[in-house]
Amino acid sequence: MKAIKTRLAALSFLEFAVWGSYLVSLGLYLGSVGLGGYIFWFYTVQGLVSLIMPGLVGVIADRFIPAQKMLSLCHVLAATFMFAAGWYAMDAGADVQFGPLFTFYTLSVAFFMPTIGLNNSVAFNALTKAGLDTVKDFPPIRVWGTVGFIVAEWFVNFVHIGGAPIMNTYWQLIVCGVISIMLAVYALTMPHCPVNRSASASLADSLGLSAFKLFKDRKMAIFFIFSMLLGVSLQITNSYGTSFIEHFGKVAEYADDFFAKNPTFLISLSQCSEALCILLIPLCLRRFGIKGVMLIAMFAWVLRFGFFGLGNTSMSGVWLLMLSCIVYGVAFDFFNVSGGLYVDKQTTPELRSSAQGLFMIMTNGIGASLGTWIAGTFVVNEFVFAPGLDAVSQLEGWRVSWYIFAAYAFVVGVLFYFIFKDNGRPSSAEISDAEATASGDVPAEL
Repeated sequence: MKAIKTRLAALSFLEFAVWGSYLVSLGLYLGSVGLGGYIFWFYTVQGLVSLIMPGLVGVIADRFIPAQKMLSLCHVLAATFMFAAGWYAMDAGADVQFGPLFTFYTLSVAFFMPTIGLNNSVAFNALTKAGLDTVKDFPPIRVWGTVGFIVAEWFVNFVHIGGAPIMNTYWQLIVCGVISIMLAVYALTMPHCPVNRSASASLADSLGLSAFKLFKDRKMAIFFIFSMLLGVSLQITNSYGTSFIEHFGKVAEYADDFFAKNPTFLISLSQCSEALCILLIPLCLRRFGIKGVMLIAMFAWVLRFGFFGLGNTSMSGVWLLMLSCIVYGVAFDFFNVSGGLYVDKQTTPELRSSAQGLFMIMTNGIGASLGTWIAGTFVVNEFVFAPGLDAVSQLEGWRVSWYIFAAYAFVVGVLFYFIFKDNGRPSSAEISDAEATASGDVPAEL
């Protein structure tokens, strides 16, 4: 039993190391080749493919191809297209064009995003076959995914190729592809996952679309709308956090600062915080109820953005950037866990899975995609990447941008406080189950 837990921990480690190798650092490379104005598209498309691909691939894995083989196949395809992106960038040098790079990248993430759910399915199947309790035994395994993400961040931050850190070059795409191939091979060693060729669920059910009928309930409609509004914030710091921190190095006052030279390392504190903050959820749910925990998450986003706007990479201001990373764990974990619990409590068993899928669609799909696109098009490109701005003016533009995002999160939180009325307190058993389930959820950065 210990052996299967170790094997699954390694599977989770590799899964999120694939993501951590580029997710928070890609903007650094794009900015270095003159594609800073297109950064938001690379993060918007991640949410867009998440609306369709995980459901479609899940249907195939349920009915036709065993999940461990589907996991392997998806990683092979994701790695192939990520290698193609890296090879194109290598060949193009400083003349990288948006179209080819974005096409290869999009195809890669389209096959990667379903692997997070497949990874969970493979783990649950293996634990069940070993006679273990998924609720009890999966969370400690999933934590290794966060560790893998952090280790990958540190690797691309501190390892140099050709005199430059990987995080600033196309080599992060190559690293991503290598880890993905390693996982593709390793996945084939996992216990066999059965398929059900006679499954009767419709495609709409499999994609979670049947849960849209929940919008007929005013309370649920309000909840899902606010889930989308909060989801707007989810990918903004993934998209621009490292680019912002690195920008301090272009201003003479901060040019020699350690964290200006190691932005990915600083951002990795966010994932460390996320791994720890989940431990606070049961206490906060019992003390403040679901609405209270959701409000804590919403106003944590205000602090996340606000501290970015106030901080800098010098010793006098880096503590504010660190605080931003610390509150990220609250901002992300608290809403995902309490939101998932609320959906579970408010839906019937036959709609429960579809409703959870809808919750993810509204937050990590529609909300995150819409938010990243708006943030890039109307805020960052306007205040930071506008033509003719010098480094100091761009830094001020970054600060204005973070304050705008903080103001948005504040307005959403205030509206939620007055409009959303439910503040039920879940039972101890429900809290434990929700916490364990959330440990396997997709992180918005993670």
